[in-house]
Amino acid sequence: MLVLSVDTSSKSGSVALLRGSTLLACLSDTSDEPYSSRLFRYLEAILHEQAVRLAQIDLYAVSSGPGTFTGLRVGLTAVKGWAEVFRKPIAPVSSLEAVAAQSTSRHALLAPVLDAHRGQIFGGLYEPCGDGLRRCTDDVVMTATEYLQLVYSEAAGALVAFLSPHPLVLRPALDASPFRTSPIQEASPVLAPLIGSIGLELAQRGKLVDSLTLDAHYVRRSDAELLWKGPA
Repeated sequence: MLVLSVDTSSKSGSVALLRGSTLLACLSDTSDEPYSSRLFRYLEAILHEQAVRLAQIDLYAVSSGPGTFTGLRVGLTAVKGWAEVFRKPIAPVSSLEAVAAQSTSRHALLAPVLDAHRGQIFGGLYEPCGDGLRRCTDDVVMTATEYLQLVYSEAAGALVAFLSPHPLVLRPALDASPFRTSPIQEASPVLAPLIGSIGLELAQRGKLVDSLTLDAHYVRRSDAELLWKGPA
């Protein structure tokens, strides 16, 4: 099965092509080039290098959030279009789950964290389950201190492994919490290969969507929603 995986949830946007569980190619950078042009440039380069046509893709895997509004919209819209044209299924994957999947521990609750900026983090809590992960709580956006309080409550004394591509957004709050001695595993910000692998697992379990039902999981409300005050 050929899987095209797209992650535009952060500045480290990436595109990957997998054949089953084997990674064939991946492109990523942290430039200021707009997501809309970077995504299609990556796609063209990977398809050309691998001598693959878009019509040959069997499954699209895409980050559905949390992440930047603009980036997520670009990635999801592109995948919706391709899936509609070629009548192929989609695997929407949490970017936090892709961070958690990088854990080297299989005997602890996994607490993945992403930088949400504005003094907040995106956080989740996952539990290893069989060959995959089970979400223990909804993904959240809050301060690091609030998040650690949530994790402490949900963990109920269980071992917790923290992971993040941005450890510094969590470390100060971690040092002032009951988890002060806990390390933070530095995860890769290049998530497309992980999203592709998780997408393949979802396909094997029949948990896919189509272009009409694919939706974003922003977690944070948009600026327009926050600032809108309604009629005077």
